[in-house]
Amino acid sequence: MATIKRKDLNLEKLQYIRVCSDHFVHGSPAKLYDSTNPDWVPSLKLGYDTLSTQKATERYVRVAERNSRKRPAPTNSDGDGDSDHGFVGTPVQTELTGKEVLLLQEEVDSLKKEKADLVERAERIEKDLRDEHSKDFNLMSKKVESLKHEIKDLSLNEDSFKGTNSKVLFYTGLSTWSLLEVLFEYVKPNLKQSSVLTPFQQLLATLMRMRLGLSGQDLAYRFKVHSSTISRIFLHVLGVLYVKLKPLIIWPDRDNLRKTMPMDFRKHFPNCVVIVDCFEIFLERPTCLLARAQTYSTYKHHNTVKYLLGITPQGTVSYISEGWGGRASDKHITEHCSLLQNLVPGDTILADRGFDIGDSVGSYCSSLKIPAFTKGKTQLSGIEVEQSRNIANVRIHVERVIGNIRQKYSILSATQPIDFVCSNETVTTLDKIVYVSCGLINMCDSVVPFD
Repeated sequence: MATIKRKDLNLEKLQYIRVCSDHFVHGSPAKLYDSTNPDWVPSLKLGYDTLSTQKATERYVRVAERNSRKRPAPTNSDGDGDSDHGFVGTPVQTELTGKEVLLLQEEVDSLKKEKADLVERAERIEKDLRDEHSKDFNLMSKKVESLKHEIKDLSLNEDSFKGTNSKVLFYTGLSTWSLLEVLFEYVKPNLKQSSVLTPFQQLLATLMRMRLGLSGQDLAYRFKVHSSTISRIFLHVLGVLYVKLKPLIIWPDRDNLRKTMPMDFRKHFPNCVVIVDCFEIFLERPTCLLARAQTYSTYKHHNTVKYLLGITPQGTVSYISEGWGGRASDKHITEHCSLLQNLVPGDTILADRGFDIGDSVGSYCSSLKIPAFTKGKTQLSGIEVEQSRNIANVRIHVERVIGNIRQKYSILSATQPIDFVCSNETVTTLDKIVYVSCGLINMCDSVVPFD
């Protein structure tokens, strides 16, 4: 049935099936156990190419001839009752004829050729598989490297920031990686060893919150920690930065100040030591009526905290006052903070019209330069106009510095919670934020040109 290869044949039809004698070499099938006979199965006229029946017939004839030439087995005639049973001896094969040798040689050559073809095919398949695997391996290696780079870019750790100044500037406000690395090495001994965040990630989370104004929950999602963990880390690292960066905000020595003074100041205000101005930070509305009244600013129409900021002619922050309620005037803050105590005889202060502190400055044998008032005058004199213009040209630098601080550290532009100004410590959290922001600004290049 397997040789006939008809799909309609099955076991149910087996008793009705007959095979025509034309399909057998000798016209009839061989015996059941004569498997070497070419007529053991039908082989002719089956509708497809079959093995050569001539070769099969010749092979069958050769086997029959060899079997006929075998020596007959002797019988047992010892009279022990076993005379009716014979035994088969060891067959002795006669020598092959020349024709049989040639046929065997042809079969050997054919097998060798088939073996060589199979080996060649196997080698070709192996090479193709090796090339395909090599291509797949190279492709997967490239994908793995690409994924590693993507993970490195997305991760917030020390390795992902090395050598990427643009990324450092965006997340921290510092201009270069080397500057961030110096800051990290400076504060690293004072940072806590945590099992959730490395010291670098603690510093980075604090700078990111100040730089981008991110909430604690946002940073918790970014660093895969709890928001309370971010809050504790922020307060701790902020305290460390306040202590470490506060020495960067210093009142300069007069000799060093004059040696590095920009040309605009040398020409018009050679004795200038500081340019002062105030800036306000929005605050949540307090529940206490007294605190609400003290922090309400009529200028901003909002509850604010006001700071007095002083910069040197070189553009660095040299003085920051503590936080005052938005109701306090610029004059009151200047006269009641420690700014005037740093003056020596001959110093000059540049300020806006709101700083009417000429008498207080004069008590320290110093002078105050502010734009001329137009109240009660039809017009200003030529000298007053020129002097006011010169003051405005250089006093604008303090506003540029304040704008730079607000732009780099967006946390100062947001509305601050009441908790940031209520603290059992001598310095509030908001004061620390302002000090640290100004200290980081002093680490970067100045906005004031030297020429």
